[in-house]
Formats: sequence, C-alpha cells, structure tokens
Amino acid sequence: MADDRTNRGYRDRSRIDVSEDCEARYWTDRLGVSKSQLEEAVREVGPTAEAVETELRRKTLAAGP
Repeated sequence: MADDRTNRGYRDRSRIDVSEDCEARYWTDRLGVSKSQLEEAVREVGPTAEAVETELRRKTLAAGP
C-alpha cells in the first residue's frame, strides 16, 4: 500500500506509510500499538513492515512485564 497506491493487495503490505490514515489504522490494529508508537518505530527503523514489527517487539521485551 505504501509505494503503489493502486496496489491494495498483500504484496504491498511489506512497507508502512503512516501518512495514509487507512494504512496507519491497519497497522496499529494489526500490531496492537498506538499511532504515535507506530510512527516512532517507522522513524527509527524505516518503513519496512518486518523491521517495524521487530523493533516494536524488541521495545515490548525491553519494557518488561
């Protein structure tokens, strides 16, 4: 969804475009985070979905129970 706005399928889910409201909603729901947490992760590691998921998981583990 991020790069080719006409491609709304699975393949384009490899990148996150937080400037698109519908896409930000999809990823915040999928990852269980707030929009600000998602935006911060994208700023830190870039828009690749896998890198963002890894970063958010790392932060969750670092924060502890």
